[in-house]
Amino acid sequence: MATPEEIVRFDEVEPPPGASPWVEGAGPGRDVVVVEPDPAWTEQAARLVDTVEAALGRTAVSVEHVGSTSVPGLAAKPLLDLLLVVPDPDDEDAYVPALESQGFRLVVREPWWQGHRLLRHHDTRTNLHVFHADGAEVARMRMFRDWLRTHPDDRDLYADAKRAASAAARDAGEHVMQYNARKQDVVRAIHARMFAAHGYPV
Repeated sequence: MATPEEIVRFDEVEPPPGASPWVEGAGPGRDVVVVEPDPAWTEQAARLVDTVEAALGRTAVSVEHVGSTSVPGLAAKPLLDLLLVVPDPDDEDAYVPALESQGFRLVVREPWWQGHRLLRHHDTRTNLHVFHADGAEVARMRMFRDWLRTHPDDRDLYADAKRAASAAARDAGEHVMQYNARKQDVVRAIHARMFAAHGYPV
């Protein structure tokens, strides 16, 4: 498992020279519209979690709903985020074909960053993030979701940052990675409070 020292460290890991995280034909999305929370997101995510678990069986160490759509009352892009933990993300044959049979498509391959892969589903718009169990990002995703669920002031602060970032990114014609950068300062400030409350080094 990741240590507290690893969890609080946001490493900016660059691709090796000449490498791209994007699978050929894929790239960052351009839909940065933030909408009001939809109670249906929880049910939609639960169905997809069941789909992934059934497709992968014991290969799926865990599958769960994370990200903004997993936080009741939080405005978000209407795009579900799921977290899939597998024993070895580099062994794509163990999980990618089974997920593709359920409508997912591999779009990101980042073995240099905690083994991360990203698959998209378009029928129910979803980002499925794949990591190994020891990745610090796995712990951060879970902690951030749970913190926002129980701290409405930070949830509302984050919602305001998302709406402002969305409006600015749309005005500038930016893609989702640039939208994420616009709200990063608020995200990091919330993380700092969260880490401090857990007694982690900050």
